Amino acid sequence: MDYKIEVCTGSVQSALEAEKGGATRVELCANLFEGGTTPSAAAVELSCRLLKVPVYVMIRPRGGDFLYSDLEFEIMKRDIIHAQKFGAAGVVFGILRANGTVDQQRTGELVSMAKNLKLGTTFHRAFDMSKNPVEALETIIATGCERILTSGQENKAVEGKELIKNLVSLSAGRIAIMAGSGINSTNVAELVEYTGITEIHVSGKQRIAGGMTYRNHKINMGGLPGIPEYETDQTSAATIKTIVKQLKK
Repeated sequence: MDYKIEVCTGSVQSALEAEKGGATRVELCANLFEGGTTPSAAAVELSCRLLKVPVYVMIRPRGGDFLYSDLEFEIMKRDIIHAQKFGAAGVVFGILRANGTVDQQRTGELVSMAKNLKLGTTFHRAFDMSKNPVEALETIIATGCERILTSGQENKAVEGKELIKNLVSLSAGRIAIMAGSGINSTNVAELVEYTGITEIHVSGKQRIAGGMTYRNHKINMGGLPGIPEYETDQTSAATIKTIVKQLKK
């Protein structure tokens, strides 16, 4: 089976590690602790220049929910244009209405814009926050989007495997279903066998200690307790290799 392994990365260095580990595609984000937001223009430019595998850019103007203002929607459209300008192969986004349904009009507009720019499209885990996954599936298919990233509306994909399996069946090849969240070398083989998915979304990250010798532990610069000030998460090429190895057995 020809599996596609997309690695979610929060930096250019992580993107390079993902490729080294055997990723077939990279999703480039910022602020992974918020679920991922749009990365900087420089990060997009350098990733696209340095990597050989396709780079998909997260288009999400902020953390939080997926109900966007008119201004935020304009930002998303402009970020898609910039992603294409710097060499991205695709973009990743998701928009919901206040009632938990997929915003078909706005999603369709972004899909059309991306297609005109010859960019691939993924509807991200906003899908998992939708009210009715079967209805959301059909709505997203109607927009022409190429792929849905989902954990099966659970915190981890292994917990949502029943829904993921059902989505693969219901999609009937009309859209790709990519499973993500909590997938690692110990569960990936069982998950793909059970659900029938051929696209997997992983992070493979590890905690990297910073180089500061002086550390002021009284302050949280981001204002969020529990977010480490002197450590960063980085994709591990070795971890990605172990996941790839499990899929080649």
